[in-house]
Amino acid sequence: MRGSKILRALGYKMTPRQAYQKSFSSFLNRNQITKDELIKLSDQIPGQQFKFNNNHLKLDQQDQTLLKLKSDFMNNRNDYSKAFSYMEYLNQQENYKEAIQFYDSLDRNQSFQLQSLYTQSITKYLQQKYHNYRTNTLFYTQFQLALLLLIAFQYLQYYKTKMEQQTKMDEQEYSKDKQDRNNEYNQNLPQENFRRIEHLLNVLKNHQKVQQEQNIPTKFEDVLGIDEFREELEEILQYLKNPDKFTQSGAKLPKGILLVGPPGSGKTLLARALAGEAGCSFFQKSGSEFDEMFVGVGAQRVRELFQNARKSSPSIIFIDEIDSIGGRRKMNDPTASRDTINQILTEMDGFKQNDGIIVIGATNFEQVLDPVLKRAGRFDKIISIPLPDVKGRQKIFAYYLNKVKYNKKNVDPLKLAQLTTGFSGAEIQNIVNLAILNAIKNKREQANSTDFEFAIDRSAMGVQRKQKVINEKDKLITAFHEGGHTVTNLLTDGAPILHKVSILPRGEQLGYTSMIPEFDITTQTRKTILAQIDVAMGGRAAEDLFLGRDEITSGCSQDLAQATTLAYQYVKQLGMNENSLLISIDQSSENRTSTQFDYLVDMQVKKVLDDSYARVKRLLINNEDMLQKVAFELLQKETLSAQEIKKLLNIF
Repeated sequence: MRGSKILRALGYKMTPRQAYQKSFSSFLNRNQITKDELIKLSDQIPGQQFKFNNNHLKLDQQDQTLLKLKSDFMNNRNDYSKAFSYMEYLNQQENYKEAIQFYDSLDRNQSFQLQSLYTQSITKYLQQKYHNYRTNTLFYTQFQLALLLLIAFQYLQYYKTKMEQQTKMDEQEYSKDKQDRNNEYNQNLPQENFRRIEHLLNVLKNHQKVQQEQNIPTKFEDVLGIDEFREELEEILQYLKNPDKFTQSGAKLPKGILLVGPPGSGKTLLARALAGEAGCSFFQKSGSEFDEMFVGVGAQRVRELFQNARKSSPSIIFIDEIDSIGGRRKMNDPTASRDTINQILTEMDGFKQNDGIIVIGATNFEQVLDPVLKRAGRFDKIISIPLPDVKGRQKIFAYYLNKVKYNKKNVDPLKLAQLTTGFSGAEIQNIVNLAILNAIKNKREQANSTDFEFAIDRSAMGVQRKQKVINEKDKLITAFHEGGHTVTNLLTDGAPILHKVSILPRGEQLGYTSMIPEFDITTQTRKTILAQIDVAMGGRAAEDLFLGRDEITSGCSQDLAQATTLAYQYVKQLGMNENSLLISIDQSSENRTSTQFDYLVDMQVKKVLDDSYARVKRLLINNEDMLQKVAFELLQKETLSAQEIKKLLNIF
């Protein structure tokens, strides 16, 4: 009953086998043909499409099989394999109705055993199906892998062939390009060589052309501060204007003039003034411009220079910094340097008296020049040009002040000249320029004395460091240090005149004490040298006495170095010490001294410095109130003039 309900629920009215049997029986009844006759008839049909006999036999065989399986099971109902075989065959024949009826006829134990056998059968079937799947899949995977390897191999072969073809094509193209380049290079080789040779010739000849000037406007009146040295050039001026006059009288003028002096003293200006007065050509060249990286270039340029000068006679050849090529020669000097100076001397030896050519050399270091330059017939006229004195500086200041706007009421050229001892003409020009620039910066149309004091301090001691932060302790130390210099200067006989004291940092210094001589110093006495040593020791002594030995700063190093230099000069060069070592040994001298003598000199220098330090300490102890007044006044005002200090200390 349970099986019939399941089939009806699924929509089955009969099984295919039942439908076939019913249809076949209906066919036989309608046609009244027996089974044997039908089999015979089916065998006689030629090319038959439907084998009814085979189907009929197959159905009969299935029926017999079912009967046999059912009989085997019925004979031995405890053999569950018989029941499973019968049940399995019913399912294969799709005879579900009988299978369900057979299953319903079994008891509970038989049903359980039949399910177990059926489960084992399904498991075995699935295992066999999985085995077949693995076998087919593995074979397919291996086939795919082999196919991929074959494809990869074919691709590699194809790629290798293409690469070989491309490499061959590249080699052919490279060979062609190389051949084209070689052909082009061979065609352009002469032109390229010509360009290289032309470049080399330009380096040798035209790299630094000779500077020729004519109608120079500079005159002797423009040369200020060294008036007396112009007279040395008067005879040279007359020779350049009329050389035949001197040759007819048999006079021989120097072929070369050597101007010696510190930087900015006016050597170039004097040479230009001579050319301007004579109205001749002026050829100017620096000594460093002759030599080049190529050997022989210096001598070649010397020949060109003198050749051009002869063509433009009368003329002046001015060689600035001649010491760069005319230094003392040694055996191991480069050949090119010797060739350059030898060529200059050869050209000068070849001058004729009526050539109208004068060679002027300028140097800051006469002592390093080769003696062959200064012998007769060469640079045998030597003119030393010192820095301008106070009168010369006054004239220079007046000359440059006339070119700017300044306050004539409080700016005195003489006062400025007294404040700039040791300044050259070029430095004075720079001071005037700095002063007017400072006036413009502060929105003043005219430069006043404040601007010039700023310019002098800026030129002498460097830039004022306004942004530098100084703590109170450093200010106090600097105030006592500069106060020590100031008090020592005011109370020491022979010391330079005090000008200004400041604790404002300038350059590398945290403060400075400015002193100016009453007049230009030409000679030094024993008293003035010792006074300068005492003033230099004043700063260290003040720090030692009033701040403690542990508070002595590194700012004293420069003062101590200055005092030591003066002491060695005092003992070793001037022989002014108490033991009177009447011997002078310059630091740069080639004279060698013994170890015992050097030790004796060192002991004398130490004694001079120790005595000076002791004198200054006694002086400051006895005038402690003056030092403290100056120090505390500096802390308040930072900068004091000499007049303010003297008024503070009641010194007139």
